[in-house]
Amino acid sequence: MRTVYVVTHPESTHHLDRLVGGWYDSELTPEGERAAVAIAESLHAKVPEDVELYTSDLRRAARTAEVIGERLGVTPIPDRRLREKSYGEAGSKPQEWLDSRFVPPPAAGERLGHDEGIPGAETKGAMAARVYAAMDSILESDSEHQIVVTHGGALTFVIAAWIRMPLESAGYVDFRGPPGSVTVLREDDYFHNRQVVSLAGK
Repeated sequence: MRTVYVVTHPESTHHLDRLVGGWYDSELTPEGERAAVAIAESLHAKVPEDVELYTSDLRRAARTAEVIGERLGVTPIPDRRLREKSYGEAGSKPQEWLDSRFVPPPAAGERLGHDEGIPGAETKGAMAARVYAAMDSILESDSEHQIVVTHGGALTFVIAAWIRMPLESAGYVDFRGPPGSVTVLREDDYFHNRQVVSLAGK
């Protein structure tokens, strides 16, 4: 049986400053650091010593993984494909700047390749494809216990990849996880069914 714990990094400076995150490399706040310690303690009570730990390479996620790794005695493996969506020119700008320019996707039609109106921003499809690829690599391992530290936006596609949702069908899916949440995924070793045991818990 395989269990994957998906951690969304806790509170970061861009949250408090009301700045667009994405690939803007913000840091954990003091409250975020405390939350990372609490997550590490919680995971320590649940996972064995042979756990694998993967993380986005952005500092707020990598720092979260570092705290978890220190508590569990494991070295995080960075993977830039687990990053949040890139918002291009909007990264590090005030959230209002993005909100005033953002073009939402249509209710029907092309959604994965939709141009959101922000120069340099990733499409939803491009983001989904790289997160799917990261999960493919992670799940090649035979480890029965894995931790993935990522971002709130990327969480959707971590779960979609886990349940083997075809990429071309992922244009509407949305799994929400607040900062500092833990989602538990599990595959049984008899039917090999993949469960979302809990979504965005603590």
